[in-house]
Amino acid sequence: MYKQEYETVEIINSNARSSSFTAAVEETVELFVNNARIASILTSPGKLEQLAVGYLVCEGFVSAPSDIQDVRIDSENRIYAEITPNDHFDIRLEIRSSGCVGVDREDNEDVKVESDSHFHPDVIQGSLHYLESEIYQQTRGTHAACIIDRQGGCIACAIDVGRHNAVDKAIGQAIMDGFNPGEHFILSTGRQPAGMVMKAARAGIPLVVTKAAPLNSGIEAARRTGICLVGLATPGRMMVFSNQWRIDGC
Repeated sequence: MYKQEYETVEIINSNARSSSFTAAVEETVELFVNNARIASILTSPGKLEQLAVGYLVCEGFVSAPSDIQDVRIDSENRIYAEITPNDHFDIRLEIRSSGCVGVDREDNEDVKVESDSHFHPDVIQGSLHYLESEIYQQTRGTHAACIIDRQGGCIACAIDVGRHNAVDKAIGQAIMDGFNPGEHFILSTGRQPAGMVMKAARAGIPLVVTKAAPLNSGIEAARRTGICLVGLATPGRMMVFSNQWRIDGC
């Protein structure tokens, strides 16, 4: 259940009246990796396996999706993952709210996107409608993320109260469906600090597009990793902040 109805009182020009409001729902899920509890995540219900797969890849807990050996969800919505550990595996607990950043990593993390793909501006702008959702229109409390191919087709989409979770779920779904990350880009409704951009970099996605604005750390991370970062995207306008060669006509 992604939403819940509440009775409210609405005041307009000092006049009060009975009303109602549809609120987005969040729940806490615990993520265990190799039997160690590593994260407590506030997220929208649903797509928990996709969340786990995307989280483990996007936060660098595995070197490749094939290092994820098993993911299962118990009756209490606890997620248990078995992985092949790498040098980045860290068992410290992360408590992630629906609005906070991802796992801290060193600024000099050596990640490069190995893709020579470029994308047409019309495809990017024509895909923005995939970010629209009924649940957002009803609650005004959710984010969306979508994985788009070079022809403008949406192969995965996720809605969540947290922009980080939406990205993890969308990438997790695409990974589970066997996509080629170097031939796709990610759409997001959320602002883009370094933590968000690095999710795409670790997954091997060469282009990040957001309707919101990037932060300076996100721009620097995109330039460093080879990602083209597009922000403030609307059907008639967008700004390219890094690696402009990936956009046809730039």
